[in-house]
Amino acid sequence: MSEVFILGIESSCDETAAAVVRSGEEVISNVVYSQIATHQPYGGVVPELASREHLRAIVPVVRKALEDASQTYESIDALAVTKGPGLAGALLVGVSYAKALAYALKKPLIGVNHLEGHIHAVLLEERQHGNHELEFPVLALVVSGGHTHLFLAERQGAGWIYHDVGHTRDDAAGEAFDKVAKLLELGYPGGPLIDFLSGHGNPLAVKFPFAQIKHPDRNPQNRYGKDERRADFSYSGIKTAVLRYVETHDLRASIAQRRRVLGQLASPAPLDVLAACDAEVLDLVASFQRAMVNDLVSKTLAAAREHGVATVLVTGGVAANSELRTAFQKSAAEDGLPVHFPSRRLSTDNAAMIAAAAYPRFIAGEFADSELSPDAGLRLR
Repeated sequence: MSEVFILGIESSCDETAAAVVRSGEEVISNVVYSQIATHQPYGGVVPELASREHLRAIVPVVRKALEDASQTYESIDALAVTKGPGLAGALLVGVSYAKALAYALKKPLIGVNHLEGHIHAVLLEERQHGNHELEFPVLALVVSGGHTHLFLAERQGAGWIYHDVGHTRDDAAGEAFDKVAKLLELGYPGGPLIDFLSGHGNPLAVKFPFAQIKHPDRNPQNRYGKDERRADFSYSGIKTAVLRYVETHDLRASIAQRRRVLGQLASPAPLDVLAACDAEVLDLVASFQRAMVNDLVSKTLAAAREHGVATVLVTGGVAANSELRTAFQKSAAEDGLPVHFPSRRLSTDNAAMIAAAAYPRFIAGEFADSELSPDAGLRLR
């Protein structure tokens, strides 16, 4: 088959992104407009503001992606857009724009599950490194601000099918990072800051035990029978544990002081945040990150052993965490399992992963019709 150029569009949360990918394996352009400055004062994503920012950014971002790729609206072969899961209003902007553009250009449109996009971010870069064939079955951990899922993946024709073998019962791992950073007045987004600060604290200073999940899952999808063991996660408890530590160790004054100091800076750098933290806070942050990493790694690898997988993929925004990468590489090597990550630039939300995930569907002729609509709670199957 000749070269296929797919224009991908991503707007599921707080990044407006567009990219052009050739035949599912070469990133020609990848443009991401970040809304961090918009949401920073609130310590988290405000859905209404996110939708407005997508409306402002989507046209110039798509134009820039085409320009960077030396492509035109007419020269691309197809469009791909995130149809869910995500914020309803944010998804609506991307889907509406992509449908209108595809109709005007008379080009095929492919709706892509955001979670599958994160998995294809890994596959995209593995192909660029010459690794075109992964050993199956594959276990994929998708871990980000809005998602913590474990999928057992198998081939089906040109594409993959997915079985949910574990997911968070409450908060996503990335959300826990952001909420703890907000509580401690470290800044937003919290994940990268906690990763940086953790290198300056003692990760063994505070013990954070995780609850053992024993009750049946509300929606177990027990493909292998009702006795199938699951690897579910829960991160609301550790947020509460950090809050209790703050209260019992009288950290409110130091948090208020840090708020005042950093509030005087227009755009605090990580070193500014570090200078505003005392040893106790650094130990708390390092211990929190260590507990989160240990839980993610141990449950993922336990599921890998349970299902006899041959390859592990770790992707999503939290996959950029340096301690998580190191811990996975060390522990997976002890189990004799290859583990693959996307680069840090493709770990967070982007449109290259959406265009890459759309390519097998393009080959199979699986195109969206005029009824395509966003689905905020879309599941991956």
